[in-house]
Amino acid sequence: MVNAAGKFGPYNQPGAARPAPVSGVWDTRVLTGRGPTGSELVRSRIALRVRLKSVAPGDRLPDAGVLAEELGISEITVRRALEGMCQDGLLDRRRGRAGGTFVAADWDTVVALMHDTTEAAALDAFHLLLECGLVAHTAGEVPDGGLDGLRALVDEMDQVDEEGRLLELETRFHLDLAQTLGGAGIREFAADLLGRQCLLRPAPAPAVIRARNRCHSDLLDELARGAMAPAVRAVKAHQHAVPD
Repeated sequence: MVNAAGKFGPYNQPGAARPAPVSGVWDTRVLTGRGPTGSELVRSRIALRVRLKSVAPGDRLPDAGVLAEELGISEITVRRALEGMCQDGLLDRRRGRAGGTFVAADWDTVVALMHDTTEAAALDAFHLLLECGLVAHTAGEVPDGGLDGLRALVDEMDQVDEEGRLLELETRFHLDLAQTLGGAGIREFAADLLGRQCLLRPAPAPAVIRARNRCHSDLLDELARGAMAPAVRAVKAHQHAVPD
């Protein structure tokens, strides 16, 4: 599949830092398990765009042909995925000159009906495994300045009060962490995981995100020191972080 991050990937903002992989590009083919179907890919990437405020409820999505090219899948697959999302109430189809496919105005309400704690827990466990593996693989190999973009996100999270912005910044942190430690292919893989998580579990409360952000800071400190075991512990602590 072609790299979708350069176009449809909602985490690519103009002027955003693009950290280079520190030890080559990981080959996602070594990861076990079934990859997402074309329909799942469309759903997860649209969900991720909403979380990252690339699109908002009521916004028009690009045409199916554009999405197909950007995601590297067939147009008929995209059309079927969009139709399924319309049937689920996540998207709206409008006809006429100003028509097209739009993110449903009640996106958050519909998503809440789709939460699945069992599947979300499985994805959380896999995401934890992925990040622990990335940290163990790259500890001591991060170049000078390689963590600067991630530190900027941590600092911004400490200053932000708005819930939606906190969610956006935390998601960007994990996407950029995957890019920094594993390269573009792993970032794509993480994008699929995070998009699916957006659909399957409630968003964490701001106080929880702030507690997690302390783990982000600890992780970056340990990566800078090249301390693999403490860095892995910081990743694990993130999953169970609770407010003070």
